Amino acid sequence: MAKHWQEILPVDRYRVAINGLLHEYDRKVLTFLYQPLVGTACFSLYMTLWAEVEENRLWSGAASHHGLMNLTDLNLKDIYHARLKLEGIGLLKTFTQTEPEGRSFIYELQPPLSPEQFFLDGMLNIYLYRKIGKNQFLRLKRFFTDQTKIDDGSYKEITRSFQDVYESAPQDALKYDRDTAIDLGAGQDQAFIGRKVSSEIKIDESLFDFDVLLAGLRDSLVPKRALSAKVKGAISTLAFLYGIDALQMKNLVLSALTADNEIEIEELRKAARDWYQFENQDQLPDLLDRLQPMQHKRDRNVPETKEEKLIHYFDTTSPRQLLIDISGGAEASKSDLQIIEDIMFTQKLLPGVVNVLVQYVMLKTDMKLQKGYIEKIASHWARKKIKTVKEAMELAKNEHRQYLDWAEGKKGQSGSQTAPYKQEPLPDWVKKKPSSRKLETDVEGQDTFEEEKRKLDEELKRFKSGK
Repeated sequence: MAKHWQEILPVDRYRVAINGLLHEYDRKVLTFLYQPLVGTACFSLYMTLWAEVEENRLWSGAASHHGLMNLTDLNLKDIYHARLKLEGIGLLKTFTQTEPEGRSFIYELQPPLSPEQFFLDGMLNIYLYRKIGKNQFLRLKRFFTDQTKIDDGSYKEITRSFQDVYESAPQDALKYDRDTAIDLGAGQDQAFIGRKVSSEIKIDESLFDFDVLLAGLRDSLVPKRALSAKVKGAISTLAFLYGIDALQMKNLVLSALTADNEIEIEELRKAARDWYQFENQDQLPDLLDRLQPMQHKRDRNVPETKEEKLIHYFDTTSPRQLLIDISGGAEASKSDLQIIEDIMFTQKLLPGVVNVLVQYVMLKTDMKLQKGYIEKIASHWARKKIKTVKEAMELAKNEHRQYLDWAEGKKGQSGSQTAPYKQEPLPDWVKKKPSSRKLETDVEGQDTFEEEKRKLDEELKRFKSGK
């Protein structure tokens, strides 16, 4: 993914469109349900764009991003990242075009889900529960629900139907010609102002290996028709949310199978949630607890070499757990977790790839996550479409010299000088095979590396075996 200044400039123009009218009640939904997930910057950006559209209209006038920066008190990078988060969670669609006089954007605001859609979403509600806790979640649930109509049998409905009240006009009066039909429509390039149906977040089904799942279900005599489009969508979402591979999903699907060979989605959700909480001490998932998807893991079942064992570890460990293991069992800092979460959200890197990135960067920056440095490498890996741990390790080997330059900074740059990065020894998978002409001065550094590597390996093994 390119840097923000390659995607957007202060002079670029934009207009705001709304996909259907937004209502005052939407503000409560955005404030209480979406804001805890996306943060205040995203909430501020959405509200500002909404305010630019006049009441009961669907389009705003044109403005520059420089003006938007002044309105929101956000820099361009923060606006760009907030925009990406709004896009990812389904609240914004972005369109762009480049003309001789410059680049312009259309930001189409999408209505939020209704409270019922949100609390029954199966993904957003789980993230919100994990984010704000049980008590606050239940308070919000009470806020967005109310008692149903009272029907104790003492009331009898007496509402009249349309035909009971109105009579149809004579047949001749209902005739109209082509011009009349045109008048009845909205007109060319026009649309009636109204409320659009909110779209639920869809997880790309290609991220889940349905071939493996189907093969397993065939062995259990489950008909293929049981996997309807709706069921497959639910499976993709649950696999993403809970980090479930195709083999484990087979067992969950079988547990949700009815006597009519149909898959009950609500039972499948409950089975997936119970499985995850059993595996994770009653905790609910968030983005940092995801594992590498099954289809992007190494095929070899039993790792043999040190590198294969490390690949297996990266494939089967979440980024959060990796940070805990590296720090000797201590919980990772909030700032480090935020950096990793932003990378996974904006750069769309898979968990195993993020693990490689974290280890590489921490060993290069004195065991600290340098935000600018890790984001620069992450954007490079995203552009290269790196999906597997092996690909990430190979790219780190090939581009090691370039990444070293990024870490040390370009010499001769104008402006204030930055302190050089302290270089930790590199992991084995990055180091090139030694040449017969290797200088003797490298021996001392190699000894230091082996000692640090040995300590790190011992810590990782100890905490992995204690899971």
